[in-house]
Amino acid sequence: MSRTRTALLAAMALVAGATGTAIAAVPGAAGAAAAVPCTVDYKVQNDWGSGFTASVTITNNSAAKSSWSLKWSYAGNQRIASGWNAKVSQSGANVTAANESYNGTLATGGSTSFGFQGTYSGSNAVPATFTLDGVTCNVDSGGGPTDPPPDPTDPPGDRVNNPYDGAKVYVNPEWSEKAAAEPGGSRIANQPTGVWLDRTAAINGVNGGMGLRDHLDEALAQKGSGELVIQLVIYNLPGRDCAALASNGELGPTEIDKYKTQYIDPIKTILADSKYAGLRIVTTVEIDSLPNLVTNVSPRPTVTPNCDVMKANGNYVKGVGYALNKLGDVPNVYNYVDAGHHGWLGWDDNFGASADMFKQAATAEGATVADVHGFIANTANYSALKEDHFSIGDNVAGKSVRESKWVSWNRYVDELSYAQALRNQLVSIGFDSGIGMLIDTSRNGWGGANRPTGPGATTSVDTYVDGGRYDRRFNTGNWCNQSGAGLGERPQASPEAGIDAYVWMKPPGESDGASEAIDNDEGKGFDRMCDPTYTGNPRNDNNVSGALPDAPLSGHWFSAQFQELMKNAYPPLS
Repeated sequence: MSRTRTALLAAMALVAGATGTAIAAVPGAAGAAAAVPCTVDYKVQNDWGSGFTASVTITNNSAAKSSWSLKWSYAGNQRIASGWNAKVSQSGANVTAANESYNGTLATGGSTSFGFQGTYSGSNAVPATFTLDGVTCNVDSGGGPTDPPPDPTDPPGDRVNNPYDGAKVYVNPEWSEKAAAEPGGSRIANQPTGVWLDRTAAINGVNGGMGLRDHLDEALAQKGSGELVIQLVIYNLPGRDCAALASNGELGPTEIDKYKTQYIDPIKTILADSKYAGLRIVTTVEIDSLPNLVTNVSPRPTVTPNCDVMKANGNYVKGVGYALNKLGDVPNVYNYVDAGHHGWLGWDDNFGASADMFKQAATAEGATVADVHGFIANTANYSALKEDHFSIGDNVAGKSVRESKWVSWNRYVDELSYAQALRNQLVSIGFDSGIGMLIDTSRNGWGGANRPTGPGATTSVDTYVDGGRYDRRFNTGNWCNQSGAGLGERPQASPEAGIDAYVWMKPPGESDGASEAIDNDEGKGFDRMCDPTYTGNPRNDNNVSGALPDAPLSGHWFSAQFQELMKNAYPPLS
């Protein structure tokens, strides 16, 4: 049974030729794949009946290239309107996609991706043949397919391409009850949210609450005869959240064996129960962990001693690798690794290094990149999904937007552009070309009376950016219980190219951390970033924290925040 997406997608495309499927090389007998000079993964991302968006990933298995040109022909009347990351042109049914100046290099075994938007009427069949620089892809050097044509009666592979497509998503009844009890909360109480397994006790249930089996049983009841996704947050690494105190965990920096045997192994045993084989189980693996090993270690100016310890002992990498390996063995589990957010990793010295760190963890402790179905951005954070009133390429009053105090030389201004670019980077270093991204939109709507309706004044680059940005934080480094934040896009599948879903992984109304020190038995400390009077540190450019007052411990219900999120929701609540 294959864990990779491309083999399954190829079979589906050849059988169905339908929306959401793809053509790719299907590994055959030993040595067959090596004879394939190139592979192409063509995937329709969205199809609304008269138009569509698609992504294409090329993998070069022959000699390295300094430029490339991919060609295919449509059987129907598809017309390409615009493209990105390639120069896409069309003459009749024939399409040519050539490299841009920045992505012409294609090493042996290397991959690159591009996308486009098109229109059509009638059929939108997947193209049958692709040629890269005149050489036919997805076919071995003898001219025959690497595998026999798929048998339409064969059962599907372990996993679908996008678990959210065609599926309901689990509504956590514990969160739903709290939301419904709030004035106006019934408007969103039926939305799906993540189930956080943030300590070992959560596996069996805390203080009489639902444990993992309880949630899975309830998911079966909600599933009915259709498909259903249940979202779990795997969040209990040794020395957890080394750069913050509000969400420190129960395990010390060296307790990797406890993490494996008392936390991951019991979760894996439950998920592998055949009773739950019909569920699509999405795991979000260890938020706020691996990025810390890039940005908050020596010799960075934002170094935190605890993060130096975790980098030195390797237990973040080992823990994530072990979780991916064990959970990836369960055929209906879809692992998505946390990938921070644009305001954390979007700078040049963080972006590539973080992708490399993700690859290191994905190949540790017996894991492989095939154990990673995708990545998730903006988990429990506030970064705007799309900034419509300014872009990274804008210049105002003689200065680039990158020079503004808000952007501060970042390469990205919002989560969608960051997630799509990071996906391409991850594919280029060896992750499967079919990986998808999730974006947590639970608290990044930034609506309400203060939402800008156009760009700022062009008197300076700062007035231009500050007057037009939706994200109203003092700095993108602010992360705790942000004042003025609102609910974002409602959970939905396949909203944009490369994005598997918008999700509410962080349940709205659950605190990020306490505003002051509170004694507790949960291992959670007090972080000044949750104190509304705090004037900042280098990680937020010494800005005030922007946190709401009177917040409880992280994960506890925070009614004032819930009301704030509803008030400032965008799209607005009806």
